[in-house]
Amino acid sequence: MAALTALTATELSERLGRGEVSAREVVDAHLDRIAATDGVVADGAVWATKPAGDLGDDEVHAFLHVTAGAARAHADDIDARRAAGEQLGALAGVPLALKDILTTRGAPTTCGSRMLEGWVPPYDATVTELLRDADVVVLGKTNMDEFAMGSSTENSAFGDTRNPWDLDRVPGGSSGGSAAAVAALQAPLSIGTDTGGSIRQPAALTGLVGVKPTYGTVSRRGLVAFASSLDQAGPFARTVEDAAQLLALIQRHDPRDSTSVPDTPPDLLAHLRDGVDGLRIGVVTELQGEGYEPGVEATFRATLERFERLGATIVEVSLPHAPYGLPAYYLIAPSECSSNLARFDGVRYGLRVDAPTAEEMNAATRAAGFGPEVKRRIMIGTHALSSGYYDAYYLQASKVRTLIARDFRAAFEQADVLVSPTSPSVAFGLGTKTADPIAMYLNDVATVPASLAGTPALSLPAGLAEAPDAPGTALPVGLQVMAPLLRDDLMFRVAWAFEQDRGFAAIPTGPRAVEGVA
Repeated sequence: MAALTALTATELSERLGRGEVSAREVVDAHLDRIAATDGVVADGAVWATKPAGDLGDDEVHAFLHVTAGAARAHADDIDARRAAGEQLGALAGVPLALKDILTTRGAPTTCGSRMLEGWVPPYDATVTELLRDADVVVLGKTNMDEFAMGSSTENSAFGDTRNPWDLDRVPGGSSGGSAAAVAALQAPLSIGTDTGGSIRQPAALTGLVGVKPTYGTVSRRGLVAFASSLDQAGPFARTVEDAAQLLALIQRHDPRDSTSVPDTPPDLLAHLRDGVDGLRIGVVTELQGEGYEPGVEATFRATLERFERLGATIVEVSLPHAPYGLPAYYLIAPSECSSNLARFDGVRYGLRVDAPTAEEMNAATRAAGFGPEVKRRIMIGTHALSSGYYDAYYLQASKVRTLIARDFRAAFEQADVLVSPTSPSVAFGLGTKTADPIAMYLNDVATVPASLAGTPALSLPAGLAEAPDAPGTALPVGLQVMAPLLRDDLMFRVAWAFEQDRGFAAIPTGPRAVEGVA
């Protein structure tokens, strides 16, 4: 029998339902795995991450806080109610890791920042509420780029997260901790957030399924804002079905979120197995070619051949304004960041550095509380919004955003879904891009357009490709599937058909991979 930590969420749910294993046994197995591989101090009810300098070379550092006591208590309660004959949800008793940007009552929410170090929110985010109500067991909070700003999870104030496929490489970002936890078999499911690709890109680099749903279908209440018009929570999983099951739990209209879509989301599972025969799959001309690694390009071409064998028709489509998506995004997102992060001023909550005057206190607090990347984006955003520059920068970027949304609408008249590589490269080495912000931002080139348009987009494993800097080292490549607004169900249908035909073991392999399980 495979170790419990190697099973998918669906497999665990089936075993739990048949009474072959208890929720407590499942949770304990994953807590043991975290203690063995992650670099946490496994002591007491809440386990904390080790200081960055104390992390071992073989530790992933996916988690910032592990709520072991609460997870065990929740598992025991689920087992008791199951034994009493109570009807439980499809994923009741299945463990999950939660990105440390979603508020959790009674447990820290830091956003990977010194600004919120030790902050314990007084309420749960709506996503957290829905997960608890469905009896999904939250194991703890995962590491992330500070306030979700980054593409490598090297911007956390509490140390880097490592890619379980190669511990010398990044897991992507900003939701790198959530991705690494699932890839390292520390949890079968996790929640991340995606602003410009922060679920999809880590999913691609760690060999997982990662989903950015249609904007507004998952509540942002309790999601600490980076860029409010772009932020969206979504799932990581090892299979398309697991991701669909998890997203179905958190897609709800929330009257407490003014951006929540009132429409009923489509049933993500009803047509999951309908296949792609007869569908038109659009290949986006602008999201391939120059700047994409040869191994990524070759793997993507192979996916198109597979779709054709499955009965789909491949058509070339254009998003003519997509090349302007990256510069537009890096004006819009920092502008919203500048506005949202103004609340962290040392007065209301979070870090406070005392100084003789209020102005000096505010400056000292923000200087000590924010890291370099957050400061960079605040300055960019403040400049873009300032008098005399607003029309030239923010307003122009907003117009480009409108044009990109129009491009998507036109493309979906020619194709049912659109596909592209998720990331232009496989996972790159820790520290190799931190000195060059532009090189780091280019990791988002394929994911940003769908974010600006609000359309649903998913990344799933397309295969393995050789790392250019390490001949013989095979690393995951992601395939991005994009669908029309509120057609998340179609996106999952296409992804499931590809996954079933391709087959992919989402368990890391290689000489520098995290230690596996039997």
